[in-house]
Order: sequence, then structure tokens, then C-alpha cells
Amino acid sequence: MDGVDQIKHTDGTAQRIDGIDGIGDTRRALGGFLRARRGRVAPERVGLAGGGRRRVRGLRREELAQLAGISVDYYVRLEQGRATQPSREVLDALAGALGLDAAERRHLATLAGAHRDPAPEARVSPLLQRVLDTMAELPAFVTNHRLDVVAWNSLGAELTGGLGDPGRRDRNNARYLFLDPAARLVHPEWEDRAAEAVGQLRVAAGRYPDDGELAALVTELSQHSAEFRSIWATGEVVMCAAGRKRLRHPDAGLLTLDFETLHVPAAPGETGLVMHVFSAEEGSPDAIALARLAVRAAGGPGIATT
Repeated sequence: MDGVDQIKHTDGTAQRIDGIDGIGDTRRALGGFLRARRGRVAPERVGLAGGGRRRVRGLRREELAQLAGISVDYYVRLEQGRATQPSREVLDALAGALGLDAAERRHLATLAGAHRDPAPEARVSPLLQRVLDTMAELPAFVTNHRLDVVAWNSLGAELTGGLGDPGRRDRNNARYLFLDPAARLVHPEWEDRAAEAVGQLRVAAGRYPDDGELAALVTELSQHSAEFRSIWATGEVVMCAAGRKRLRHPDAGLLTLDFETLHVPAAPGETGLVMHVFSAEEGSPDAIALARLAVRAAGGPGIATT
């Protein structure tokens, strides 16, 4: 993380914020991502001597260029945002040298591409809400690329920390995690959830660099949360499709639930919507607790209206 970025807001104005990378300028974001990943690679891991007096953490620029089989000058220009549209071969070589996982490789390709996707209009169709409502025994809710909770079913509202409350105006999950103290009570694995949220926002920022609302959200969280700034500075990206989470409910207690994320398609393009569905192993105490919550929660699905 270095330098100063210009953050564009939805009203067209701009604010200069120290140390926020990965927003707006994709060339700058590409350089920041490469620097962060370069600093993560231990020289010993790639067969280089790690001892002695090294002025940088991780790999030097010339070391990474050599490992990737590209010129040092070209790599320096990539990091500085002076080279555009690197070839697929160059990206693959850099990804291999840096040891990127699948999510990081996709993010690298997105940042390196010339195409700038407009932010999708996340509209919840009546059919999608009907699908949510029919899953009455499974908690489910839908988020957009900014992590706004835009739709939910009755049981899903029970597990979103109040984001589904009818009177609530702000339903952004990232803002909830970092700015609402109650989130740490609901999520005993708060550090993991926070890292996932930041990683997902970084992916969205790379894909939709012209989204003023997303830029404003990242700016707000960076200004008000030192923890957000620290996690954002790592440059990590997250595409979490499935797994297991623990949540604490005021009545049901601590629940351990499996989850799946399903991307909602739309013609002709994507909606940017993701459905999150939770379940528990059949016959387990968690499944029994969910069933009891489902009986109590019946009758309260909803779509965000703001």
C-alpha cells in the first residue's frame, strides 16, 4: 500500500485518501496487487537465498522477473502502472512465480484486462424472492457485489444480525462487520468473516473500478476502521463458495452451519447477486435448533426497499 489514490463518489466529486489502493485505477490496482503478492513470497520457497541483508520483504523485483521469465524493466513498468494489457502468457508466468491460487489468478486477470465492467443493477425478481420463501427450513439471503443484503427469507433474517429487520435502513454486511460492535458477538470467528468481506470487496473493486458507491464504501470503512485498513492493505482476494461457519443466536445459542453460495444469473449479463444458503447436518443439535427457529420465524421474508 503506497501513495495516494483518488476516490470518486456517487455525486461526481473526488476525495484523496492516503493509502487506499485497488479502487478506480486498474493499472494502479494491478501494481499494488503484484507488490503485495511479491512481498508474501519467501525467497527460500522458490530456491533463493533468504539470508543476509535484504531491504525488502519477500522477493525483489528482479528476482520475480527472473522467475517469471520477463525483463526487469517490463515488470517494473507493470508495478508502476506504466505497462498495459500484459499477455496471457505473462500473467500465467507471474501467477506461477507468485504461487497464486485460483481466486488470485482470476483477480490478476481482471485487473490486467482492458475491459471495465459497469456495476450491475442488482434487482431482486419476484421469482428469486419466491425461491427464497420456499426454502422455509433453510436460512437464505442474497447479497450484491457491495455486500448489501438485498433479499432474505424468514429464517435468513434470523441469522443476519438484524440486517433483515424491517426498520433497518442500512443492510451492508461489511459495514455491519466493521462498524457494529454486535457483529463480534454474532460471529465468534469474526476475524475470518472480516477477512472474507474485505477480500470480496477487493474482488468487486477490481471488476467494477468505476462503481462510485463501492469506492465510497471502501473509503468510509477505511476512515472509520483501523482493522479494515489493515486487512485491505494485505491485498488479499476472496471468492468463498462453500464452507462452515459458526454463528451465535440470542435464543438458539452457538450454531455450526454449512453454507453454499450460488451466483444468480441474468440475461444478457450478470446481476452481481449471490444467494447464501445455510444448512445443518440432519439430526444434529444444530438442525434441531434451526427447525425451532424456522417455526418462530415463519411469516417474515423480505426485499430491501432502500
